[in-house]
Amino acid sequence: MMIRALVLFALLCGPLALSPMARADSSMIEARILTGWRQDDGSHIAALRLSMLDGWKTYWRSPGDAGIPPRFDWAGSENLSSVQITWPTPKSIDQGGLRTIGYADTVVWPLTLTPARKDQPIKLAGKIELGVCKDICVPVTLILSQDLPKATQRDPRIVSALAARPYSAQEAGVTSVRCSISPVEGGIRVRADVKLPHTGGDEIAVIETSNPAIWVAQAVTSRQDGYLVAETEMYHVEGGAFALDRSGLRITVIGEHQAVDIQGCPSN
Repeated sequence: MMIRALVLFALLCGPLALSPMARADSSMIEARILTGWRQDDGSHIAALRLSMLDGWKTYWRSPGDAGIPPRFDWAGSENLSSVQITWPTPKSIDQGGLRTIGYADTVVWPLTLTPARKDQPIKLAGKIELGVCKDICVPVTLILSQDLPKATQRDPRIVSALAARPYSAQEAGVTSVRCSISPVEGGIRVRADVKLPHTGGDEIAVIETSNPAIWVAQAVTSRQDGYLVAETEMYHVEGGAFALDRSGLRITVIGEHQAVDIQGCPSN
C-alpha cells in the first residue's frame, strides 16, 4: 500500500520552485519567516508560516499513507548552531481513501534557534522541501532568507503555535506505556498499550522510530480494557534485520480534542 501510494504521488507531481515571499505559479501556497524574539538564555524563537489556498494542505513530520514529510536544510544560515522545530497538533486527512496527517489553510511551525555566538544576530537561510496537495500533489521547494533582529517582543502567532503542540505524557495524564514486539516475515510487529484518558472522537496513533532507515506502517488503533492499543509493523528499508531502540520510539495520539506526544516505550 505504501509503495503504491508513493508511486501515485510521483506520477501526479511535477517540479515547482517557490521564493520565500511570493506564491508559486499555481498560487496555492505562500511562505514567510516570522522573525520572532530573542530569549534570556540567548536562544531565538522564530517561525515558518505557510498559507495555502482553500482545499490545499501540506504534511506533518510523519505524513501517513501518502505524501512526503517536510525536509529542512539550514546550511546557508549565519551564526546558527542548531534548529529545533515545534510541531503544532496536525489533523488526520482522508486523501482518496488513504489517511494522511497534516495541515490545511495556514500553519505556523515555531523554530527554536541556538546561535553560535549569543551576543550576535542570526541570519536564517534555508531550503525546505515539502508536498502540497488538493486534487493532485505538487512538490514545492522553498528558498528563504531572513535577518533576525534581537527583539524581545513576542509574536502572538508564534506563541499560539507553541501552545498548539501536543501535550506531553505527563500533562495528558498517561499512567502506563508498554510495548511488545513479535517477529513477522521480513520485519517485526510492535504493539503499544497506553493508559491515558480518551482524547476525543476517533483516535489515531502514529508510531515513529529514531532510525530513518526503518519504515513504519500505519498503526491500527483501538480501545481495549481502558487502554489505547496501537499495532504496527516495521521493516528495514534495505530489507535486512535490525535492532529496535525502544527509547527512540515516539507515539503520538491524535484525538478530536487534544493530542499527546509520548517519548519511549519500554517492554512489558
